[in-house]
Amino acid sequence: MSVLGTSRPAREWPTWVALAACYTIWLSAIVWHDVLGWFWIVPAALMVTFHSSLQHEALHGHPTRSGVLNEALVFAPIGLFVPYRRFRETHLRHHNNVMLTDPYDDPESWYLSRYDWCRTNPATQGLLKFNSTLAGRVLIGPALALYGFWRNDVRLARAGNREVVRAYVLHFAGLVPVITLLVRADIPLWQYGLLAAYPGMSVLMIRTFIEHHAREPVAERTAVIEAGLLMRLLFLNNNYHAVHHNHPYVSWFGLPGIWRRDKAEILRGNGAYHYPGGYLQVALQWLFRRR
Repeated sequence: MSVLGTSRPAREWPTWVALAACYTIWLSAIVWHDVLGWFWIVPAALMVTFHSSLQHEALHGHPTRSGVLNEALVFAPIGLFVPYRRFRETHLRHHNNVMLTDPYDDPESWYLSRYDWCRTNPATQGLLKFNSTLAGRVLIGPALALYGFWRNDVRLARAGNREVVRAYVLHFAGLVPVITLLVRADIPLWQYGLLAAYPGMSVLMIRTFIEHHAREPVAERTAVIEAGLLMRLLFLNNNYHAVHHNHPYVSWFGLPGIWRRDKAEILRGNGAYHYPGGYLQVALQWLFRRR
């Protein structure tokens, strides 16, 4: 079996290293925040982003073949806001490529149907228009995403969906050691949420902002962004998003090799939805311009 397509533990050492680095840096930022001063929020926020990328690896079957063990490895909710099991369930539904960007069937779509848009009040339309720019997505995107996510989950829980309830019970249990550590470190929860967890989600929004767009051919809905080293690491190569959707069970460190090998074919398939200048190119094009 090719190294690109395997999830054998012996070949997953980069993911183990990434997990160890994430928790070490995050813990160091929390424990030594007095020494670091306000700089502690930078590594803490970046590790929230990085941890979300590791959760993404876990739900796709890495670094082990055991879903239970993979969940345990990323279970600590240092990002505070989204239960892992809800992320897993909605993201795997998102991987039904035929439904990508559909405002009803893709749980990660930012699109609204024309009918729903016309029923939306002008103030909300204004927020959504701002959210269609990169600046808006970074500033208010997390709040809008969480509002919609939690509202839907409350509806499901009230309707008797036990899996949703179980996901939140486990999430709250996981929050206990995280909050305990913050209290012992004398970091107010509101401060951590506002200055680390929310910005960490904002950084993640840079990736999700551009990775899909609505096109009739399904294959043309997913982008490739040739990012720099920092962003590739933070997103665990999910900037090669068309490659990931074509090979959803390939580990993060296998995606660049597939991209280099099949670049011409991938670009033909996705309609050249491609940003060779990376996220700087994305920012220059879309920072204050609506997509």
